[in-house]
Amino acid sequence: MFLRESRTGDLVDVIDMSSLVNPFSSHVKVQYQSGEDLADPVTVDKQSLAFPSGEELPECWINGYYRHSQR
Repeated sequence: MFLRESRTGDLVDVIDMSSLVNPFSSHVKVQYQSGEDLADPVTVDKQSLAFPSGEELPECWINGYYRHSQR
């Protein structure tokens, strides 16, 4: 899955989908897609990622207590 790093606008390919959708994991392993060569995988903060359209990640992927905070 491709996401955009909010600070730089670079596209990243998510390597570990399970950590992306796990609301109790604050980091995810990605590969930056800039340049001709594939970059080495790095771990980034999920808060710095968004969909390529600019839409933020779903709250249920970021906050493990999102159901409790809606009350």
